[in-house]
Amino acid sequence: MNQLIAFRVIQGIGGGALMPIAFTIIFDIFPPEKRGKMTGLIGAVFGLSSVFGPLMGAFITETLSWHWIFYINMPIGAVSLFFISRFYKETLETRKQKIDWLGAGTLVLAVVCLMFALELGGGAYKWSSPELLTLFGVAFISFVVFVFAERKAEEPIISFWMFKKRLFATSQIIAFIYGGTFVILAVFIPIFVQAVFGGSASSAGTTLMPMMLGSVVGSMTGGLLQTRIKFRTMMIFSAVCFLTGMILLSTMSPEISRISLGIYMFLAGVGVGFSFSLLPAASINELPQRYRGSANSTNSFLRSFGMTVGLAVFGTVQTLSFTNRIGDAFAGAQIPAGEMDPQELFTPEGRAQIPPEVLATITEAMSDSITFVFTLAIIPIVLALIATFFMGNERVQTSKDLKMKGSPE
Repeated sequence: MNQLIAFRVIQGIGGGALMPIAFTIIFDIFPPEKRGKMTGLIGAVFGLSSVFGPLMGAFITETLSWHWIFYINMPIGAVSLFFISRFYKETLETRKQKIDWLGAGTLVLAVVCLMFALELGGGAYKWSSPELLTLFGVAFISFVVFVFAERKAEEPIISFWMFKKRLFATSQIIAFIYGGTFVILAVFIPIFVQAVFGGSASSAGTTLMPMMLGSVVGSMTGGLLQTRIKFRTMMIFSAVCFLTGMILLSTMSPEISRISLGIYMFLAGVGVGFSFSLLPAASINELPQRYRGSANSTNSFLRSFGMTVGLAVFGTVQTLSFTNRIGDAFAGAQIPAGEMDPQELFTPEGRAQIPPEVLATITEAMSDSITFVFTLAIIPIVLALIATFFMGNERVQTSKDLKMKGSPE
């Protein structure tokens, strides 16, 4: 496990820069009227891969072994490296860079301590335990030091002056919330399908297809319309779709049909898909060229950070909810421990060994715990919807608009 964590850190160092660099390149080499189409494509690829990746992971694990979910990236990475070395050309502007080591170190320390505290809280340690209080304390102090370091740094990791721009600030808030709520759909819906419906890992991954298609549709639509329609108008539509989809998903029960589940997921996917192309574009809208990379990386970081926080928080809530429901359902009952093992829900062999009445109770508890999480997720999505009303009246300006204003592209 320690090896896995260490190697994932190395992978994250490289992978975390992919999205900000991709969007920055698009804004550098394409005129404004073509950027929407390209950001829509990039956003669609991001949404597609976010859902297609777990699906392929389940298929590879079932047909080969879990080792191949890592091995498969080697030929893909080799092909990517070839294309980058062969076709990626740029004009270098040599300039001495000052790396904000203090800011980077304190930010990493704050995030890591917060993640460990959220992950271990309520399970390995009590929330009031000295270990967790220490982790939360170190995270808070590190974050305070990070803020002061960024305000003094010549080339900060996050330029706080950008948050004075209303469109930028609201875009980061929405990115964080969308990241924290969208990820739970990709995680808990496959669990619902496996544990409640009794499907395999592959069929659970296939269930995500409607959400994948919806995110592609939303991303492409948002990219194509961003020079014609205000960011605020499109993001309001995005948040309403996402909110409606989450409300419908919170009503799921073991009796829900696959068709209804697919429609709910498609609607949620459309809502989130808009953000894949619109929020990066909104983040760098009307910013000087030298700050585009910083703005994009801030948006990507907050979305990823939101995904991490959302998974930790909602995962803890789901586990506690399921445990409490199981405890209440079987209070005083003399049932062998093996018949109450939740892991048995995920394999046909395990389900066959559980008595029907016990199985029905456990699956209902699992269903209720997941829909309870979806119900709680409605709250931050409502906050995101409120934030969209403060995005202002800006939209992506075309080359003609910029020439009339006398501004460079």
